[in-house]
Amino acid sequence: MIVSIFGLGYVGIVTAGCFARDGIHVIGVDINPNKVKNINNGIPPIIEKGLKELIEEGLEQGRIRATTDFEEAVYTSDVSLISVGTPSRSDGALDLQYVERVVKNIAKSVGEKKKEHTIIIRSTIFPGTTRYLSESANKYSKGTKIHFAFNPEFLREGSAIKDFDEAPFTVIGTDSKKAASYVKKLYATVDAPVYVVKSEEAELLKYAANSWHATKIGFSNEIGRLAKFSGVDARKVMELLVLDKKLNVSTAYMKPGFAYGGSCLPKDVRAIEYFGKINNINLPLINSLSISNKAHIDLALDLIQGKNKKRLGLLGLSFKSDTDDLRESPAVELSERLLGKGFDLKILDHYVAESKLIGSNKEYIEKKIPHLSKLMVDSPKELLKHSEIIIVTHGAAEFRTILEKINNETIIIDLTGILKEDIDFSNYEGIAW
Repeated sequence: MIVSIFGLGYVGIVTAGCFARDGIHVIGVDINPNKVKNINNGIPPIIEKGLKELIEEGLEQGRIRATTDFEEAVYTSDVSLISVGTPSRSDGALDLQYVERVVKNIAKSVGEKKKEHTIIIRSTIFPGTTRYLSESANKYSKGTKIHFAFNPEFLREGSAIKDFDEAPFTVIGTDSKKAASYVKKLYATVDAPVYVVKSEEAELLKYAANSWHATKIGFSNEIGRLAKFSGVDARKVMELLVLDKKLNVSTAYMKPGFAYGGSCLPKDVRAIEYFGKINNINLPLINSLSISNKAHIDLALDLIQGKNKKRLGLLGLSFKSDTDDLRESPAVELSERLLGKGFDLKILDHYVAESKLIGSNKEYIEKKIPHLSKLMVDSPKELLKHSEIIIVTHGAAEFRTILEKINNETIIIDLTGILKEDIDFSNYEGIAW
């Protein structure tokens, strides 16, 4: 297989070197003639451990060459990979002009070639961009089909070749079986699982990963500022933190759902916010957690109000499943706000119903939320009969059985996402799906 790689910057040249090493013939394309000349002389445009040796080996074995002639590159190759820059504009938006220009040029060449072609985008782009580029490309290709895929890269400067070889996965964002097969062939020697998803999911994954990395760095630095003020060794704190693979460094909490609540998270986050404020410790990331949590409840309220229905059924009043704990439950706050807006609300939560009679929450229910206690029903049948909208606040197993009995006219607003794969209704919606 022959692949043309458009854009021989950091990502493009590393990818080219690794592909060539793995037996793939690579034609590197760049508009900079000096860069092209240097690469053909074995001089890569960046300093990266092991890269010069890869380029030299690829040149020696005739598996890599660079050119400024994009038409010849498209004519010669089976698939084109785009890795040109997507720099920030002054307002923070992406500048897509380079990607768009390359796609247009490839598409015109494919139209002249009159043979189906595959374009793989490796540049970082917003969700929906690959689909948009696909639609625009096929206008320029004179009816010749172009298959598209998005293939996010996770290469770090200084360890790029190792990251390529030891990738956690290969992600292919496409609806095209042909494009997916080409990407799989390109990474056939990489020992990593392959996931084929929608292009929009693959595009957002790159932003999710980098935002998560930035969040970890920002969080660690804020803990460092708290530690310095308190005379604590921040490195020791973080070393212990990451030893917990059950909650701290794990899949725990890493699923979109409803707001957090309970006896610990809200209280402890507020306490750290207060500690930072009174001691003039700047903690913008930690301070944003409560704001972000409230925004999630606001969005749920907006979503419900937008349905223009008055009779609501709430599945789950406690802050999470398999507990009767109502302390700072986001479902309680949402319920109270819905009542304040004049909605006719019924609530079903068997754990809370039991604690209303005998549990530790009895006093809390009687003194803090007696008005909500009166809205609780005992049976799913009663809740379903009343409700035009069913709101699911957590993923209790019993809720699946209840939702199976809903008719197709009832709207389901699932704030958890846990039930998403089990529900086959067109009128199913949530905050994040």
